[in-house]
Formats: sequence, C-alpha cells, structure tokens
Amino acid sequence: MGKPTGFMEYMRAEREAIPPKERIKNFDEFHLPLPEEDRNKQAARCMECGVPFCQSGLLIGGMTSGCPLHNLIPEWNDLLYTGNMPQALNRLLKTNSFPEFTSRVCPAPCEAACTCNLNGKPVTIKENEMAIIEFGYESGLIKPAPPLVRTGKKVAVIGSGPSGLAAADQLNKRGHSVTVLERSDRIGGLMMYGIPNMKLDKKVIERKKKLMEEEGILFVTGVHVGKEVLAEQILKEFDAVLLACGASNPRDIDVAGRDAAGIYFAVDYLKSVTKSLLDSNFSDKQAISAKGKHVVVIGGGDTGNDCVGTAIRQQAKSVIQLEMMPKPPERRLESNPWPEWPKVLKTDYGQEEAIAVFGKDPRLYQTTVKEFLKDKNGAVNKLKLINLAPQKDEKTGRMRMTEVAGSETIIDADLVLIAAGFLGCEKATADAFKVELDARTNVATEADSYRTKNKKVFTAGDMHRGQSLVVWAIHEGRTSAREIDEFLMGYSNL
Repeated sequence: MGKPTGFMEYMRAEREAIPPKERIKNFDEFHLPLPEEDRNKQAARCMECGVPFCQSGLLIGGMTSGCPLHNLIPEWNDLLYTGNMPQALNRLLKTNSFPEFTSRVCPAPCEAACTCNLNGKPVTIKENEMAIIEFGYESGLIKPAPPLVRTGKKVAVIGSGPSGLAAADQLNKRGHSVTVLERSDRIGGLMMYGIPNMKLDKKVIERKKKLMEEEGILFVTGVHVGKEVLAEQILKEFDAVLLACGASNPRDIDVAGRDAAGIYFAVDYLKSVTKSLLDSNFSDKQAISAKGKHVVVIGGGDTGNDCVGTAIRQQAKSVIQLEMMPKPPERRLESNPWPEWPKVLKTDYGQEEAIAVFGKDPRLYQTTVKEFLKDKNGAVNKLKLINLAPQKDEKTGRMRMTEVAGSETIIDADLVLIAAGFLGCEKATADAFKVELDARTNVATEADSYRTKNKKVFTAGDMHRGQSLVVWAIHEGRTSAREIDEFLMGYSNL
C-alpha cells in the first residue's frame, strides 16, 4: 500500500502527452514524465484494500482481471511513495522480466482491477512501473548479472517475442546456455515490428537485448528454423527446444474483390513502416505509404488503432476504422461489474489524433466490408460497406452480427489495412518439429503443461495459448522456463 488516506487526498494524474497535431510530425514516444514529487503522490494513492485484485491475474467472464504476472503492485507502490527506489526496483523485477515493455504496451488489466475503481479512478500502476524501471537504468542499478555457474545444458528458443525472451532470460539465469533464433533481422517479434515506434521506441528493445547478450544469451537473427536450419539439426544440437513463434497467421476478409491491389494485412503494413524507419529513416522508400490516400482500417483493437496513428503520421488524406461490434457504453453496465475488465468506450492515441486532424472519430461501428471495388488497373479505389445488427442465433442462443438489408454505402479507399486478429501459429513450424496442433491451430501440449508430444520440445506464448496480451506471453515464457529447467535438471529453483 501507499499512504492510508492517499486515495482520498490526491486525484489521479497521468503523464502529459504532447498535443496530437505536434506529435504526429514524428514517430517518437510522446508522453512526458511526471516530476518525482507528483509521481510519489500517485503511488501514495495505492490503498490498503485488503484483497489486491490488481495482482490477481484471474480470468473472470473470459477476460483477464489483474496482472497475470502477479506483480507485487502494492509493495512497489509503497516503496515508490516512500522514496525507496532501489527496493522498489528489486520487487518489480521479482516477477516481471520486462517492465520496460509492459509499462509501454500492456493494456493494464491491473488498473482495471484496482479497488480505487469502485469510487473514483485507479492508481497509475502502469506509469509507476515505468518510473521504477527507468530509474533502474538511469541510476546504473540495472547492469549485467551473468550466472556464476553454467549447467552444461543447451536450450534453443525459436522466436524472440516476449514469451521467448522471458524464457531465455530465466533459463540463462539458471545457468543453461541459451540461443535465441529469430527469422527476422531484429529481435522482439511483434514488439519490434507489430507495434509502432511511438508506442514502443525500439531503442528500449535494443537496450534490453544488449543487457541479455552481456549476461550470456546468444541471439541469431535472419534464420528461419525449418528452412535455413533444419529442425533435426536443432534437436540434435540442443538438450531442449522452446517454440515461441507467436500466432502469426493473420485473419483474412473473404469478400468479392479481395484480390485488388492496395489491400494489406495490418502487421505487414506496420512492419514495413517500422523497418524503413529503423533502416534508413524512410529514405529507402520501402514503407507502404498512406500519404495522400483514403485509408480504411478493418478492425478495432490495439492493432487497428496503431494503423490509424501510423497512417496519420504518413499524412493520409482520410482515415476510417471499421468495427463490426456496437459502440461500447461510456460507463460500466451493471452486467459488467468490477473487477471484470471494463467493456467501455476507449479512445486511444490514434483515434485522438484522427479527431484532432480530421475533426471526427474515425470509427464506424456495426459496419463491415461487403465488396472491394477496383479501378481499371485492378487497384482498390472504393469499398462497399454494409451495416450490421445483433441477432440471436436460434441454434446456439448466442448473439451474432448479421447484415442489415438495404444498408449498403460506398466510400473512397486507396489503401485498406486488415486488422482482424490472428488465427494461430504457422503450421510449417509445427510440422518441422513434428508436433501437433489443437482445434484452435495452437501447438498441442500435455494437460497443464508446456511440453509437446516430443519430450524435448516445449512451446509458450501465443503459439501455445493463441493471440493474447504481452503480460500473458511473459507469464508463459517464465512458467515454461521452469518446466524446461525441471526436465533438464530434475528440479527447478526458478
């Protein structure tokens, strides 16, 4: 806890953001840190609530409530409030391998479950976390700590997203020799190329990579396991293998005209922009460009919002975001009580920027694409949209969105970005290691385990549980590392 009466004395105060019309001029992070005194007051708002749901990590109503990493949030809030930053850092790193990532990109289920939500606004847990971890780097407290003893065991981690990196970090601390193999040219998985730079500066990933290298982890990029390096070779060279390749199959839109040019999956668009930025500051002209175009983003969620913010920075002529579901309420309904994840309207940074630039919210609710229309060169130039309405399925009893007859409209669209989520892992990787997929196209494992039918092969992260949050990926990486350690050593102290 922080100060017993702090939640009554201090109002929630978030970091100031650079105004939308100013920040869209570049791809830099745009939040300014609070002064130390103000940050301590925010930590003081953490109350002695008795049962801290913020660190529970429960699934309530199919949604995450609280932190899946079970971060010791009341402890490090209290230490931040009292100014004991070194100990706050110690307690933060006890459960979280990458606070520098989660404090930037996690949707903060911890804050949604904060008891202060019952009568006011939650503690700024996510921002407090960033203040602590950045203090660690700035003060020099975070430095390489390679293991004193090596076990002689070798582990290959295939994929360098948050789950793979978390597992590699834990296994290396145990003393195993860890090699991380990544098919892209930079590590980080979707954190590197699926999240734009203004949301997560890639220097943050490179900083952590350098630290992990100095602690003994070997990173090999530009290697597609199953193609350049055979799975059989990996299995022969290493004592254990962790598959952490993510859920990288994007969900497509199956409507007429889908073969038109100018239609891209969101992840391909975002990757092209970030890679061009990092490689050449856009001078190589390799980024898919939205400049001067009517952009339509199909899908809500964080990825859709990231596409909106990116297109605006590229000086799009207009941006529209299609959402199939109805517009959420602005406040919790009685059917969605605390500490469930709040199903309420959220206006994220990309939508804020669209409102500032174009004068209106870019989102069209209960709307989807009926047809992609082409110009004479076969490129998309318009979309036929149709409205949707919720209707009860007679067989299942569930509500589903159905088309409203006669509601079609036509809009301009020169660039279409599909941000409809992911379907599961790539089958080729599973086939290469001769592991099975379950009904949801995730890698199948033993019950309550990360081990596949091949006793040397384990899996974690989105490849194991399907598309999920970065905190769940880190949780999976850390937990699978413990299981791998038990397999290698007969016991684990992780």
